[in-house]
Amino acid sequence: MDTQDLYNEYRPLLFTLAYRLLGTVMDAEDMVQETFVAYAGIEETQEIHNQRAYLCKMLTNRCLDFLRSAKHRREVYVGPWLPEPIVWRDDREDHDPLRELLSRDDLTMAYLLMMETLTPTERAVLVLREAYQYEYAEIASLVEKSETNCRKIHSRVKQKLHPDAADRRVDYAKDQAVLTRFLTAFTTGDTAALMQVLTEDVTLLSDGGGKAVAAIHPIVSSTRVLAFLQGIFSKTPSNGTYEWVTINSQPGLLLKIGAEVVGTLSFEREGERISKLFMVRNPDKLARIT
Repeated sequence: MDTQDLYNEYRPLLFTLAYRLLGTVMDAEDMVQETFVAYAGIEETQEIHNQRAYLCKMLTNRCLDFLRSAKHRREVYVGPWLPEPIVWRDDREDHDPLRELLSRDDLTMAYLLMMETLTPTERAVLVLREAYQYEYAEIASLVEKSETNCRKIHSRVKQKLHPDAADRRVDYAKDQAVLTRFLTAFTTGDTAALMQVLTEDVTLLSDGGGKAVAAIHPIVSSTRVLAFLQGIFSKTPSNGTYEWVTINSQPGLLLKIGAEVVGTLSFEREGERISKLFMVRNPDKLARIT
């Protein structure tokens, strides 16, 4: 198989793996590109029998190195850091295998943000085991740990995270219904209805990266979150609009001023109420949304 065929076949797999580990589209694309460039050089000097496994190992190692180097950059990030959103529109006829793979996987903002609490190795073990159903022997080879150690890491991570965090599957219809209730109440100014759709301790995280207006600290409680949102949207120009889209496998909103994308809004719910809101306004994380 030549390099181009190899790229076409394995890029979707490698991109989703890198994105799960890193949480940013640009960095994931860079890691995939670097992996294929390095692989092309290796393939010229030696025969590789299991190309998929070899590529995954190369990519995982690069992502782990990147995560360790990125830790300092996250520490100096202005305000809350949120994963870069992956957005697609439901009315588009798109048979891109990458999109199909992303739509099948649970890549919610809440889940990716939760991954930030893990070490790079913990994150890799969890992703490889939960998302790709790798055997522990395969994981051990990829992260260069013993099989026993990988089992212990996976068990520890499962205990560390919310009990059902790795097992939760998106219920798109329920998510859409909750977001519709929220949007209807917000646009009509029905404060009572808004309080019913938000949990009392709802938290809003807004990521401006120091480049767009956003809250520097998380905003907690339904009254404070509502006040912040009302303040933001009251300053929106008359040509400000929103568009229903899918954000990381969940229904969400694309915020626009004219043709320019200025933000995304997605959420996490508990039952029939919203418990977390995620607003990405950092222009660097919106640049690839079309």
